[in-house]
Amino acid sequence: MNPPGATSGFAVLKQRDFTLYLCSRLFSSIAAQMLIVAVGWQVYKLSGRVLDLGLIGLSQFLPFLCLSLFAGHAADRFDRRLIISLCLAAVLICALLLLLFAAARIGSTLPIFAVLALLGIARAFLAPAAQSILPNIVPVAALGSAIVLNSSSFQVATIAGPSIGGIVYAFGDSEWVYGSAAGLLLISLLMLLFIKSRPLVIVRDAVSMGSMLEGLRFVWRRKTVLGAISLDLFAVLFGGATALLPAFTRDVLHAGPDIFGYLRAAPGIGAGLCALRLTVRPITHRIGVHMFAGVAVFGAATVVFGITHRFWVAMAALLALGAGDMVSVFIRNLLVQLETPDAIRGRVSAVNSVFIGASNELGEFESGFTAAWFGLVPAIVSGGVVTLLVAGLWAGILFPGLWRLRTFDQLKDNLGNAT
Repeated sequence: MNPPGATSGFAVLKQRDFTLYLCSRLFSSIAAQMLIVAVGWQVYKLSGRVLDLGLIGLSQFLPFLCLSLFAGHAADRFDRRLIISLCLAAVLICALLLLLFAAARIGSTLPIFAVLALLGIARAFLAPAAQSILPNIVPVAALGSAIVLNSSSFQVATIAGPSIGGIVYAFGDSEWVYGSAAGLLLISLLMLLFIKSRPLVIVRDAVSMGSMLEGLRFVWRRKTVLGAISLDLFAVLFGGATALLPAFTRDVLHAGPDIFGYLRAAPGIGAGLCALRLTVRPITHRIGVHMFAGVAVFGAATVVFGITHRFWVAMAALLALGAGDMVSVFIRNLLVQLETPDAIRGRVSAVNSVFIGASNELGEFESGFTAAWFGLVPAIVSGGVVTLLVAGLWAGILFPGLWRLRTFDQLKDNLGNAT
């Protein structure tokens, strides 16, 4: 049997609220990608240190980690649409502050890292609310299709955002990028205000450490869910080649921000094409094999990217990297959404967000640290090799039940036994 909603294709776009949410997410994600492009290039231009590229991720991840469990509890107690709106307003403020710093031609990276920490706080509350709001917007029958399209909108943003940001940076400098991103964030916020989500059934229990940890306990009991999100954590943690793209573009390819924008967009292009296919023909059988195959492609593509000195080879490797990652994202997101009761969806989404944030932002720090320690190319290649080793370890030893998972319906029989 197919997962619920997996075969509904683009029909979910007929629902006004989901379409508004999708467009809002698209604009805000494009803006976020543009900010990443401008910040990464500006920081490396100011300091010239690859370690600072890693600190970009770390400065966002630390507040994200500290606040995520509380943010997940908030997503289960308050209006998720309101939380998302407030977070987008905070991100808009961050974009305006970065615009002010760029216009003032500051010579230090410290104010930029301070703004990124504020951005991390906003993302801590944004992530669980955004991940858990879909069941409040679309019916369960269309949830699978909504998840694919929601993921696709992010991948479209990773295609358009870096390319637009890189080109605008090349022709107009960083303040133009920050100003454009602020405009998109304002549009995104206005669109979100017109959404009418179904009311959340809220139990006003007292805030306690036990209630905030409920999402973590839920994930721990569902070993298949734990295996899926931890696989993504360690795969992307060690395979974070995209964090080093500013240094790779300048020091290996000897190119400028326009080429950086194309390279930064390549994973999104691969993921977007893969997401388009998944929208039409979603994965419904051999779920575990497809997930591990996606991670293996991600690791192998990282190795190829690290050893090449040719632009087109690097582009092809990053395309494959994005496609492999999209397969893993699709399976993990649908698995988590289908298995989580709405009453604790925010807290479970917060745990998932911590794993994703650790793999992305902490992965950026790991990549920057290892590159500063023993070189740019060895850091990228070794990260890809470790990703391949992680996939083999998870499939063969730690979570063999996840490897054997054939359909989403099988979860009812396998949860708790996939050890």
